[in-house]
Amino acid sequence: MDELLAKALVVVTGKGGVGKTTVAAALGLAAARRGLRTILAEVAARDDLSRALGGSGAHEDELAGGLHHISIDPQAAMEEYLGDQLPSRTMADLLASSSIFTYFAAATPGLRELLTVGKVWELAQDTRRTPGGRPYDLVVLDAPATGHGVAVLTAPRTVAETARVGRIARQARTIDEMLSDPARTGVVAVARPEEMPVNETLALERSLRERVGLPVDLVVANGLLPGRFTASEERAVAGLDAGHAPVAAALAAHARHRTQQAQLARLRRRVAAPVVTLPFVFEPELGVQALTALSRMLEGGAP
Repeated sequence: MDELLAKALVVVTGKGGVGKTTVAAALGLAAARRGLRTILAEVAARDDLSRALGGSGAHEDELAGGLHHISIDPQAAMEEYLGDQLPSRTMADLLASSSIFTYFAAATPGLRELLTVGKVWELAQDTRRTPGGRPYDLVVLDAPATGHGVAVLTAPRTVAETARVGRIARQARTIDEMLSDPARTGVVAVARPEEMPVNETLALERSLRERVGLPVDLVVANGLLPGRFTASEERAVAGLDAGHAPVAAALAAHARHRTQQAQLARLRRRVAAPVVTLPFVFEPELGVQALTALSRMLEGGAP
């Protein structure tokens, strides 16, 4: 965990619905508890993290001592980029509101993702271009689901190879240098201990190495269900009336636990990264107290 949190940027990704936002929040809380000035970044104007931690959702809003949050809207990121690159604010506003430029940005491979990840990159710089922006020790990116998460990381290289020359190409190469540097950028893969999420995690590990040049630093197997019976207890319960609803429910829950354990064992055999586990939390929504408890479990289980 010390080595992971020493990086400038940690990208949290995984199949949709596996709890990567929960893990990103837990990582942010763990980093802030260590005295690191940390920001949690969400993309596509999402605001899940600030709601869970009781913030207002404002840009670079402080949620707790040392822990901040930003929700990156691609349109706002584009306007900020144009304002930084063009000689006048008026020209930047005109271009940002131009439908032709909007169509051009949407049609250019990787450009929209570049503008988003460019803001993430800016947050991780010691000298920031945002007026009045203070540097952060750590940026935790709650990235899109697996496939789109890799696309965000490869976007700068895609744009640099397409543009080849010019200011955009130079900036894209600068961003790519950071994103592809394992000393500065870490990746946490989140998976449920189930067949499809495990398959996606294995594919993610290969894709990151081949397309970005990054390893997966840590795998979090999230949502583990507790075992209900010992082997002898399971046999005894199985001998009861299977038509009795509570008995059937208890046996089904234990069967899911055993299936999860098998997939967890498979995950540990197949991935190169260390694997830590987090339990399933039986609450409709996770608040600060539950996320803090998970962050301490994550710290305790991570190498």
